[in-house]
Amino acid sequence: MKLIVAGQDAATPDEFAELAFGFGLDAELFTGSETETAEERRVRLDAARDILRDLDPPAARFASALMRTAERRRVQTWRAAA
Repeated sequence: MKLIVAGQDAATPDEFAELAFGFGLDAELFTGSETETAEERRVRLDAARDILRDLDPPAARFASALMRTAERRRVQTWRAAA
């Protein structure tokens, strides 16, 4: 399946977001990583919430969805490991 925005091909989800919103969005800021500590996660989420306030509404909705999806994935992984 091809991702096309404004007549341009997007090879990755990050490129799709950049083409759709007109700027790069650091997805890891909103999704986190598998190896982050609890303290790193707290700091990252604080920064992400601050940035969400500065984004235009479509980009803020996209970033919020990334955060919710990443949290659900972490909970499912945690439950599977238990």
